Amino acid sequence: METRKQFLKKIGGGAAALTAGAFFNPMKTEQLKESLSTFTGNVTEIARNEDFWAHVQQAFTVDRSLINLNNGGVSPSPAFVQQAMKKHLDFSNQAPVYNMWRILEPRREGVRQRLARNFGVDTEEIAVTRNASESLQICQLGFDLKAGDEVLTTDQDYPRMINTFKQRERREGIKLNQISIPVPAEDDAEIVRRFEQAITPNTKLILMCHIINLTGQILPVKKVVQMARKKDIPVIVDGAHAFAHFEFDHADLDCDYYTTSLHKWLFAPHGTGMLYVRKNKIKDLWPLMAAAESQDEDIRKFEEIGTHPAANFLAIGEALTFHEGIGSARKEARLKYLNDLWIDELVDGDKVVLHTSRNPKYACGIATVEIKGMEPNELNSTLWSDYRIITTPINHDQFRGIRVTPNVYTTLEEIDRFVSAMKDQVKKV
Repeated sequence: METRKQFLKKIGGGAAALTAGAFFNPMKTEQLKESLSTFTGNVTEIARNEDFWAHVQQAFTVDRSLINLNNGGVSPSPAFVQQAMKKHLDFSNQAPVYNMWRILEPRREGVRQRLARNFGVDTEEIAVTRNASESLQICQLGFDLKAGDEVLTTDQDYPRMINTFKQRERREGIKLNQISIPVPAEDDAEIVRRFEQAITPNTKLILMCHIINLTGQILPVKKVVQMARKKDIPVIVDGAHAFAHFEFDHADLDCDYYTTSLHKWLFAPHGTGMLYVRKNKIKDLWPLMAAAESQDEDIRKFEEIGTHPAANFLAIGEALTFHEGIGSARKEARLKYLNDLWIDELVDGDKVVLHTSRNPKYACGIATVEIKGMEPNELNSTLWSDYRIITTPINHDQFRGIRVTPNVYTTLEEIDRFVSAMKDQVKKV
């Protein structure tokens, strides 16, 4: 197996070359992928192999003067993803109407093919969007609904998506119904039962999360989709935090509509997302921005947004190569391992309460923790002001705390510092 020193030497003369830009050559993605493939061991062993993750960490240009444990919002991209985007952007600006529109834009089809292959679907079922919100609103606003029609979701869905339906309520007279689900939720049948019980004769559409952003709860998408399909009710799946986070593909979901952001766990450029629509469903879903009638059955009608940079979308390819080099199963195991480290040290069920399942079937790299007697906003502010640790406060009617989301570039030393900071705060309550 290649040592870390040998790897650094091969790609450009050691750590000094890394800071000088050795990873900035987009071709280095393949070299990193090749290097990572030399490590042996099962996913559990790799998750604990710090030599393996040292290779991965070197791909990022993150600020090590702080600890970023809010990767659920948006993740940094590896340096070679950033450089690929810059290269395409520089080329575009030489002659945008030709270079961007006639040379670079057609290459988007290669990215579409790779995303489809990764998700296990047909190329003609994937649209490249700007984020999960855009993908979701294409679906939420793309169905014909009339006054009195009902849409169903939970009270833990993303606020922007809830507001999208609330606007349809105000504008068109539809009705939004929301159900509550357990925290944590570890009974698939109970989740399906709660959705099914809330369905009425007027229910025309369901929105559900694949993984809830508030707690990292993974929901039984396939079971809800198949229940709803028997009742002829479409289900829009919000996968903003799921894609490239843990291992799955479309066969594990069997959904007709799936949406995600690629600038979260895939580490693609900021402002990139994906929309999946089953081929026979494309025609009846209106695009967010108008498209020609000739595009009615073309997945590309959902990409009609006017002038936009090609660079962001083409650099998704570099992010895919990086993700595939790590491997979905190894990434999933590492994220779980990092969370387990701090959870095992902190959570006692008394002063420190976890609002996320410990069962790996129901959670991965996102967890929400509460220090009893301490306001989430106060704890979040203190972690930043006193320790330069970034988390995000969570305030919900059912639970409160801070959301913690480490990443593949997070070091064990950073986890230790977070644990120490939290223990300091526990002593104060």
